[in-house]
Amino acid sequence: MADTAGGGPAAGPGSGGTAGVVVDLNADLGEGFGRWHLTDDDALLEVVTSANVACGFHAGDPATMRRVCERAAAGGVRIGAQVSYRDLAGFGRRAMEVPPEELAAEVAYQIGALEVFARAAGAEVAYVKPHGALYNRAVHDAGQAAAIVDGVLLAGRLPVLGLPGSQLLAAAAAAELPAVAEAFADRAYTPQGTLVPRREPGAVVGEPDAVVERAVRIASGAGVVAVDGRPVQVAARSLCVHGDTPGAAQLAARVRQALEGAGLRVAAFA
Repeated sequence: MADTAGGGPAAGPGSGGTAGVVVDLNADLGEGFGRWHLTDDDALLEVVTSANVACGFHAGDPATMRRVCERAAAGGVRIGAQVSYRDLAGFGRRAMEVPPEELAAEVAYQIGALEVFARAAGAEVAYVKPHGALYNRAVHDAGQAAAIVDGVLLAGRLPVLGLPGSQLLAAAAAAELPAVAEAFADRAYTPQGTLVPRREPGAVVGEPDAVVERAVRIASGAGVVAVDGRPVQVAARSLCVHGDTPGAAQLAARVRQALEGAGLRVAAFA
């Protein structure tokens, strides 16, 4: 599962250190609805290079989408459509059974909605990333992964951001879309290179120092230590820091500072 198509680090241990390595830093933004706000969008947009913007199915509403797109465009941050199952009540983290044709249409619908606000802000939707249960389902489920890619193709030939070795990235590559691998500095990994389910203890890495250390290790090609203590190679072109983590903006700033301090260049992949 750790092997990937779509751009791992340009260098790593045994290949001359981190000189020349470029890594993207992404976060989930716009995760609110009406008067309810979960993410500190303005603070995170000062740090990240790519913004995964909720498109209304798990979070987000038109006014929020417009505001985040305007802020992102003004700051030179790339805008990505964070698509999900239609699960506003469950924040997109509940397993759902959606027929492939319906899922493809819903993915395209979400991208199209965000594109309106991105273009109004003088930018564009630069990539697509599934959220929550849809993201995890597309790791192993080839049918759902293909439906996501079909939806992306309806909206345009956009890069797809996903887990290394996943069915999603395989489907994107088969459709000749840029398949971009990402890793999570604040999530625990199984020995197979997949994410530990959130329902299990220790799934989220909460200690800031540990998150920062893991981010540098991943970006420099050293991988991570799985929950059972075994090393796992996780090649990735983009690193995610979850926007709904307490103190996410401060944590993302520390991660970026550490990456740059290690000699890596932080820049958008799209």
